[in-house]
Amino acid sequence: MSAAPTSSLRQHMQRLAAEGIDVVRVTYPDLIGSDRARDVLLDHLPSACDHGLAFCRAVYHTSPQGDVVPVSGGLDAGLPDITVRPDLDTLVPLPWEPGVASCLADVTDPATGLAATESPRDLLRTVLDRCAEHGLRPVVGPELEYFLCDEDPASPSGWKRYSGATGTVYTAGLRADGDNHLLRTLRLLRDMNIGVTNGNHEFDGGQFEINLTHSEALSAADRAFRFKSAIKELARKEGRLATFMAKPFMDAGGSGFHLHLSCDSSDEEGAGNAFDDPAGPYGLSATARHAVAGILAHAPALAALANPTVNSYKRFGPDTLAPWLIDWGLDNRSAMVRIPPERGSGARFELRLGDAGANPYLLIAGTIAAALLGVLAGEEPPAPLEGYGYDTARAAVLPMSLPAALDALEADTELTEVLGKGFTASFLSYKRNEVERFQRHVTDWEFTEYAYHL
Repeated sequence: MSAAPTSSLRQHMQRLAAEGIDVVRVTYPDLIGSDRARDVLLDHLPSACDHGLAFCRAVYHTSPQGDVVPVSGGLDAGLPDITVRPDLDTLVPLPWEPGVASCLADVTDPATGLAATESPRDLLRTVLDRCAEHGLRPVVGPELEYFLCDEDPASPSGWKRYSGATGTVYTAGLRADGDNHLLRTLRLLRDMNIGVTNGNHEFDGGQFEINLTHSEALSAADRAFRFKSAIKELARKEGRLATFMAKPFMDAGGSGFHLHLSCDSSDEEGAGNAFDDPAGPYGLSATARHAVAGILAHAPALAALANPTVNSYKRFGPDTLAPWLIDWGLDNRSAMVRIPPERGSGARFELRLGDAGANPYLLIAGTIAAALLGVLAGEEPPAPLEGYGYDTARAAVLPMSLPAALDALEADTELTEVLGKGFTASFLSYKRNEVERFQRHVTDWEFTEYAYHL
């Protein structure tokens, strides 16, 4: 039998019961940022909090196709357990699932009692602890794009873009959203209370962007993770597919995951923005400039976390507004790092490198780690980009494939030391297996290109 519920747990259970909730969905992210979960009946929540829920550790090593990838500590160790405990501070009702509330979870290794090596949420916590040692509290604002798709039996993939309308970037209403997907989704996400602020139709047909408010970094990652899961779930309820894949269609652009990052200069809420300095070059503090320099210095390795799939690198290229050069600029959207025009409390940088397929925890952890290394190194960035970018004579090129990015991550010992060698080894093994499986796969392009003529 489990111990009697604590007063805090009893209060949560009484509140949930009063709201008509009898199931708690306990959720945590895997390596690719997909949600893994278990539904727990409310009466059994005390046991889940006390003893934890047992999952196989190899859930972190399972590919989207269901293969168990040979990552150390999984298959080779006999498929041991991890222990998953609800984080009751993250409880929220699901507006589209009557009687169900969701909460995030903490994941530990039962053999050691420590956080699981592959846990993305704990990786971010570790990086934030390093920042706190230097008096910095990162603040993050996520921006995510996605495509909504309708079923199409005539399409090879079985799906087509929800809207084929062109020229509808930065619009709202029925002009490009005939079924009012955006309005319905915004209202449900508002009721979920994850900090959604606004949304619009994006550049390509069927593409949307919804923004989240800025907050302390772990909260921002939690909310971005839940946002992505919610969007996909809401689409499924409509018989549709929502995808955050980097570039799902040949005839359309890709979907980005842009991060706005600033730092408070102490642990106190409302402390001064450590990136602002009216007397500094460009109105930026030395901390901000050093952070930008760190992002530029570690960008090749950071690409492995920001652009983590084989498909990611098909989003890059001239005139895509997806950065593929290592540069920065003042209010310049063709740069990898953009400094928006606000200063004072709004001083920040926007990293435009990430694609929407990135795991929010890993992208945010990697970005903050690179910025922290820059602050510690104390180096200045080069002169900012002026005019339209994408000129290889002016800036170095990012890795142009997942294998190259993984090699850059492995070689960046400064960054991997902050991220942790155990996590890095697991991530590299998992992602290199993805590359190997792709390289063995015969694509439609190959058949079309070669079959008739060879």
